[in-house]
Amino acid sequence: MFKDSSKKTFLIKIGGSILGSQDSTIEDIVTLQKQGHKPVVVHGGGQVISGWMEKQGLEPKFLNGLRITDSASLDIVVATLAGLVNKNLVSDIQKIGGKAIGISGVDGDMLQADILDPDLGYVGRVTKVNPEPIEQIVIGGYIPVIAPLAIHKVEPQDQNGVILNVNGDTAAGAIAKELAADSVIFLTDVEGIMDADSKVLESIESEKISDLIRSGTIDGGMVPKVQACIKALEKVGSAQIIDGRKSRALLNFFAGENTGTRII
Repeated sequence: MFKDSSKKTFLIKIGGSILGSQDSTIEDIVTLQKQGHKPVVVHGGGQVISGWMEKQGLEPKFLNGLRITDSASLDIVVATLAGLVNKNLVSDIQKIGGKAIGISGVDGDMLQADILDPDLGYVGRVTKVNPEPIEQIVIGGYIPVIAPLAIHKVEPQDQNGVILNVNGDTAAGAIAKELAADSVIFLTDVEGIMDADSKVLESIESEKISDLIRSGTIDGGMVPKVQACIKALEKVGSAQIIDGRKSRALLNFFAGENTGTRII
């Protein structure tokens, strides 16, 4: 995909924890686009979803770090991710001169998924990525802004399907792999992966991650990020977890600054 060697394809995952923070993420993404690169954005929205659930009198519940999504919760998840969060990001990009189109993984059957765990409800495990909708948006000169929803079809030829909530990090890793992106970057609200002494690891080998998860050194929301990095690296050039709260975090990374943690 996109074989102009002078311009690169970057999959950028914007964590829900930094949405709305006073960082320069949107400006950085637009700058990359204006430089001729091809940013593809996947976003989260967990905090916004929880806020809207509470407004509707629903208690957010989680199992192993994943949101339990019943039918009532799913309505809010879809409306919030594919609507409020997605369109606000598109609007923010366009306000400063960028070009973006917001879609979800449901559109064009871009993300197909199976039920991950019946105890989680309408939560999916991505089984297939259709890159064509993303490719067409990029070819048209726009930034795809993708909400992590997927479609579940009981039969392959099923014209209908059930919408599933998908972990944003998992979706980002699967999409980056299918696109064979040059880099996948996870923007989060921590400086990177910490060692047992709370120091940021500049790099970590994929083979060592399982041990760090078992020891508890990597835990919580960092687990799906590193797992997504490992998956993506099957076809992606590089994978990095960086602190998206810092000004010019993306531009500094692309300029060669040593920031965050690189998965190798």
